[in-house]
Amino acid sequence: MALMDQATETLKTRLPKVISPTTHGIIDYAHSAFFFTVGLLCSRSNKRAAAAAFATSGFILVQSLLTDYRFGMKPVIPFAAHGKMDSVFASSSWMLPLVFGFRGTKAAKIFEANSLAEASVVGMTDWNSDRAHEEREQKSMRFAA
Repeated sequence: MALMDQATETLKTRLPKVISPTTHGIIDYAHSAFFFTVGLLCSRSNKRAAAAAFATSGFILVQSLLTDYRFGMKPVIPFAAHGKMDSVFASSSWMLPLVFGFRGTKAAKIFEANSLAEASVVGMTDWNSDRAHEEREQKSMRFAA
């Protein structure tokens, strides 16, 4: 789906950078919770979609916990690298229904829409790792005081 890749690239390069690293962290945890909920809702009616949703939720959660930004717990992934990972996920999320075998279902539409939503967030995020690290340090200083 070259059109999806082209749309993702356009969103990444042409949108204003209005999402801070802290805001992006909040979006990440909400995104993980969203896909966990999708997994729960699909668990009886579409096991394959549920598996894809739980895998997506888990990936987003682990990536978030390991990112060097305000809400990361063990900062081993630089924020800019997190952005590159998000770009790959945004441009490939639409393929999960094909890979997991539930293409053409209502649940598949969620993953297809997620590609565009994720690409929009990627495109509007300021991926400056220094800024993300500074925001994390400011949080640490507040807790130490």
